[in-house]
Amino acid sequence: MPSLRYLTFTPLFSRHFYTPASEDSEDEGPTGGFTWDGASASLHQQAATPLLHANEMANPNEQAVVAKIQHGAYAQGFAQVFGASIFQRTGLAFEDIGLALEAFQMEDASFHPYTSKFDAVMSGHDKLTLQEIRGYALFNNPQKGNCAKCHIDTPGPGGRPAAFTDYSFAALGVPRNPEIPANRDADYFDLGLCGPYRNDLTHETSYCGMFKTPTLRNVATRTVFFHNGRFHRLEDVMHFYVERDTRSWKWYPMVAGSLDEFDDLPPRYRDNIDHTDAPLDRPNGTSPALNEAEIRDLIAFLKTLDDGYSATAGSPEVSSRLQDPRPQR
Repeated sequence: MPSLRYLTFTPLFSRHFYTPASEDSEDEGPTGGFTWDGASASLHQQAATPLLHANEMANPNEQAVVAKIQHGAYAQGFAQVFGASIFQRTGLAFEDIGLALEAFQMEDASFHPYTSKFDAVMSGHDKLTLQEIRGYALFNNPQKGNCAKCHIDTPGPGGRPAAFTDYSFAALGVPRNPEIPANRDADYFDLGLCGPYRNDLTHETSYCGMFKTPTLRNVATRTVFFHNGRFHRLEDVMHFYVERDTRSWKWYPMVAGSLDEFDDLPPRYRDNIDHTDAPLDRPNGTSPALNEAEIRDLIAFLKTLDDGYSATAGSPEVSSRLQDPRPQR
């Protein structure tokens, strides 16, 4: 699952999301919703997915979840909020569990702390290093990293801090992950927007292979990347982006003497893969959009998006300004 942080302003899912452009509104395509396929319309609906999914908490049904709350430490408090008879109405109780989780995620500051170095810089309390500045320039350069095209780094409506996502969907052609048990079946594919977990867009074949763009906040703290968890290091993610097409032999297997590019997507849907936006627009055999030094610079900038740099939103760095707590002699 994508991070539960910074989801407060996620829009409802729409096949055609329009944003203001210089002359007219521009259709950004599928946008919004929660989880990788955007199938959940709200945080309380999203909460039901891990509770019931066989690969996550694996509760067999709603009744089992409600029973655990009824016989758990939160039972009395839950009944005080939602009514003394709530456990007699399983469907409503299950929905209220989701609403309680949604309220927690919306109201607790730990889900949207804005305590990164980037936030401190944007509020005028700090400065980027030269390496971070170079990385930030690559992040925004449409011919180099081009990250800001989807991971928007500018303030949102009302001046709220940058979300580092446009909530859109993209087909990136991430290699198949052999660590996923379901992938032992050669006919199994996670097609994102058009199934198998989402079933209302099954016939929208132009969406097959598209997954939601996550926020890049705290990206350098993660150890699992992309919808299928194929990569475990940020360095590998960066190399994949700039070498997917220029050095495709590094990322995809040979099958019957031919390179099986985009092997985690059936061949009939591979035309959906993004070949338009840099750095995914270079022919095989050409130089990647970023060299090794530039990748290091870009990662240095991405690390400025990690929370915990400041004690409160947008404030100065904590560690370098704390007084030595040891007793003075």
